[in-house]
Amino acid sequence: MDILEAKNLVIRAGHELLKAGLIVRTWGNISCRISDTQFVITPSGKAYDTLTPDDIVLVNIADLEYEGDVKPSSEKGIHASCYELRPDVNFVIHTHQKNASVVSTLGLDVNNITGEDAELLGSSVPCASYGLPGQPKLRKGVIAALERSDSNAVIMKHHGAVCMGVDYDNAFKVAIALETVCENFIINRCSDISGKAIDTFEGVIDYVTDVITSGEKYKPAKEFAPCDSSRKGNCIFVGEKDKSSAIIDTKSGAWIGGSEIPDSADLHWRIYKKRKDVNYIRHTKDASVVAMSRKGKKMKPFLDDLAQLCGPVVKCATFDPDNTLKSGKKVAKALGKRNAVFVKDNGALCVAGSEYDAEAVELVMEKGCKTALGAELYAEAKPIGAFDAHLMNFIYKVKYSKKAGK
Repeated sequence: MDILEAKNLVIRAGHELLKAGLIVRTWGNISCRISDTQFVITPSGKAYDTLTPDDIVLVNIADLEYEGDVKPSSEKGIHASCYELRPDVNFVIHTHQKNASVVSTLGLDVNNITGEDAELLGSSVPCASYGLPGQPKLRKGVIAALERSDSNAVIMKHHGAVCMGVDYDNAFKVAIALETVCENFIINRCSDISGKAIDTFEGVIDYVTDVITSGEKYKPAKEFAPCDSSRKGNCIFVGEKDKSSAIIDTKSGAWIGGSEIPDSADLHWRIYKKRKDVNYIRHTKDASVVAMSRKGKKMKPFLDDLAQLCGPVVKCATFDPDNTLKSGKKVAKALGKRNAVFVKDNGALCVAGSEYDAEAVELVMEKGCKTALGAELYAEAKPIGAFDAHLMNFIYKVKYSKKAGK
């Protein structure tokens, strides 16, 4: 294939995968084979919606060598292995898609695939053993999974998936089919252990929520409307989603204009007061996040991207709209220097210095909580180890996040 044609195809795939929700921000990577010896691949740490042909890197399959100043994806070795082991494969997508990510934490192969999904994926999709992002161990795990299976997809433990095709269209269809198969995998598990006829992931959320809230130790917190906010100079703008904002003085927390002050305004102000690096707060009440917030406990990450953005733990605290002074301080303390905190029975607050980064935290929290809900159905499911989670969070803060923001 012509190099420029392949580069443009990779860019097109990035746009389409973003629209489909199969990749987010700069996570994941895409490549296209141009010959028996070379392929082109997305760069490291650059947003898909801004890519140009000059950003797409030509890489040798045999030795991973490349020319130029643009660094290719750190997972280039996985793509090279796909092309080496599968001569019929000409397009590879490494995704962080939600349902495959949920299954990835279990370390289980997805078996007994039938019908049209089997025609695309094969009768079974293997799960590769865990390795840190960009490290040889991760590549070795994928190679082992490829060698023991003829599937067109590989689930990567705690990480995501690799989807392969004879061309772009085929690889995209593989990724879509994998989402359906993985969702059914979790739904069927929930049906088996609950003894109920569950046919949607919403049913899984309802079941796990019922289990959490039926315990004797469960004490519900008062629920309140979610608000987003931003800090601009000496003003904080805070309001319920899709409504006008109240304007609060950054130093005193006093109302200085705009709409009526919402219940959680004092909570937002206290976070800004404590965290000079935070300029945006997004309050997500996504169903999966709310379900995990009902546990009232800290959550360890089951996925690499959640560990990168939020570290080895997301804590939980209760906010009482009738006692904002005391409870607001508790939530701010539970947040600490991290990027997310659960608010008991009310989802989570996602914070960052920019709106772009706050949205990224919100997205990975929603996916991370969906994954944690799936893990609730399997006693053997374990989160990422604390050392690895700390390490990924550190590397992301000092290296990757700076690159992603350019």
